[in-house]
Amino acid sequence: MVSPPQKHRRYLAHWLLKEDRNPAHEHHFKHPWWQVMCLTGVDYFSTLGYQPGIAALAAGTLSPLATLILVLVTLGGALPIYRRVAQISPHGEGSIAMLERLLPGWRGKLFVLVLLGFALTDFIITITLSAADATAHLIENPFLAPILRGQAIPITLILIALLGVVFLKGFHEAIGLAVVLVLLYLSLNFLVIVASLYHILQHPQFLAHWKTDLFTAHGNPWMMVGVSLLLFPKLALGLSGFETGVAVMPLVKGDRGDTEANPTGRIHHTHHLLTAAALIMSVFLLVSSLVTTVLIPAAEFEAGGKASGRALAYLAHEYLGNPFGTVYDLSTIAILWFAGASAMAGLLNLVPRYLPRYGMAPDWARAVRPLVLVYTVLAFIITLIFEASVEAQGGAYATGVLVLMSSAAVAVTLDAYHRKATLPTIVFGGITLIFFYTTIANIFERPDGIRIAASFITAMIVISLTSRVFRSTELRVAGVELDETAAQFLAESQSRSLSIIAHRRERGLWVEYQRKEREVRANNHLFASEPIIFLEIDVVDASVFMDVLRVKGLEIDSYRILRVQSAAVPNAIAAILLYIRDHTGHLPDIYFGWTEGNPLEYILRFILLGEGDVPIVTREVLRKAEPDPEQRPGIHVSG
Repeated sequence: MVSPPQKHRRYLAHWLLKEDRNPAHEHHFKHPWWQVMCLTGVDYFSTLGYQPGIAALAAGTLSPLATLILVLVTLGGALPIYRRVAQISPHGEGSIAMLERLLPGWRGKLFVLVLLGFALTDFIITITLSAADATAHLIENPFLAPILRGQAIPITLILIALLGVVFLKGFHEAIGLAVVLVLLYLSLNFLVIVASLYHILQHPQFLAHWKTDLFTAHGNPWMMVGVSLLLFPKLALGLSGFETGVAVMPLVKGDRGDTEANPTGRIHHTHHLLTAAALIMSVFLLVSSLVTTVLIPAAEFEAGGKASGRALAYLAHEYLGNPFGTVYDLSTIAILWFAGASAMAGLLNLVPRYLPRYGMAPDWARAVRPLVLVYTVLAFIITLIFEASVEAQGGAYATGVLVLMSSAAVAVTLDAYHRKATLPTIVFGGITLIFFYTTIANIFERPDGIRIAASFITAMIVISLTSRVFRSTELRVAGVELDETAAQFLAESQSRSLSIIAHRRERGLWVEYQRKEREVRANNHLFASEPIIFLEIDVVDASVFMDVLRVKGLEIDSYRILRVQSAAVPNAIAAILLYIRDHTGHLPDIYFGWTEGNPLEYILRFILLGEGDVPIVTREVLRKAEPDPEQRPGIHVSG
């Protein structure tokens, strides 16, 4: 095999790693809340393509009652939770960022990684399930069935590949397109439901047969309610869309008096967005579950049946004719594909928002195109594992959705608790328990979701921590800021190089500095007339990757001290040495004492606690930050 010329390889690398703006950040204008609702709706409303069929398959004749419970949980649980999330995180951060703030340190970082694993499950399965359902609408269309039947997997892979190609070329979310798709799709669904209700009115025996089957199978109404409650977790797909509704908040037009610090109008309008979407979806879910259960034979919902994954499409063809049904199929395919595009945009927003801040992403993860390739390959694998089956992927999708909703409920409950709001704490706590029950029941009933999520979580943690290890010797400083005293110390040293003593503070008494100065001068043959400055680094949160160093200058007796808080001692020392070099024009020298102990222990202490074998790591950080040895500050180590 002949390798391409070097310039071609460079071009390919440049194209892949180009710092393309993230699709989630390609918006330059704000929009009315109802238009942004349509962007959310391509994910939320598109579930009508498969939710009625999944509900009928899971609950049978109880589908309408089980769907009613789903609607009650939506309006009484998910909606209040996410209205509160929108109020707390009005810039689209969502519940994951709320929990990140509530759980500082490594605990918070690891918890966020776990939630990101579930979010990956949610978004990847959104892509694969939507593509699979779009395929189902294609191959069951009367005009296309003879050609495409039996080709579900290749067609689904082609749709996913097409999505990947579009993002590789450059995809800009179009709210205008989302508005057209959502309005068209909801209008067609409305016509299908009206036609179905009219058919039920014209032929009341369908309703009578359903009632007979319902009471024969389940007896009294209380038994029906109890069984419906147990079946509710299987219908949890109907809860998807709220996390997306919060993520798109930055696009919502606020009021004239809004500021970035206090966007009251944006929050208010987002509440309208979430409420309207929940109400619209609730009505469609309830009525569609009724007409599909009453009019469609149970056998048609099974795998291979004409209503499998496309219950409303079945009714569209049955009662409005194949030409209308084909238009309905095309609109469904379009909105399902766009739901996959929305999920891909959400995925591309996850890694840049969290992992680079943690130092837990390779350099190439900042670029869009390599991530698109990774996500597309993952979607291929999931499609092959589930054989492009809508029903088989329902459990995995529901797991991702429910875990994110449970995390949002926990975040809102903890927020209410910290605000000492007793009633909201109790109410949100109760909603949290409902989501926990639903999540656990779904995991036990359909463990595929937790297996996929566990795979994503394990891979994410391993890759992230490995990246953190390899990037730990970067400079990791976003800037250096000196207070007036510290700046004065440097100003007085403009004419000569500085001698700096790295010092681990004990009690901060003058005798401590006196003893340290005598040791350093004796071991390094420094003249008594040569001025020195002590440098002290206090580790505050070692899990933080990137710091802005704020240097405080102070004098204790006659000793001058620069005191800094940072996440990592060696990196902070290296950054301050380079700052001193650049602002005084002289190379500073820094003096350390030897550290004794197990090298492996010091490596772990540096990675986890920001300390370790400070002189050696400081030299390595300087070597990476400054390629020219002649321009590096001097490092001296003595016993």
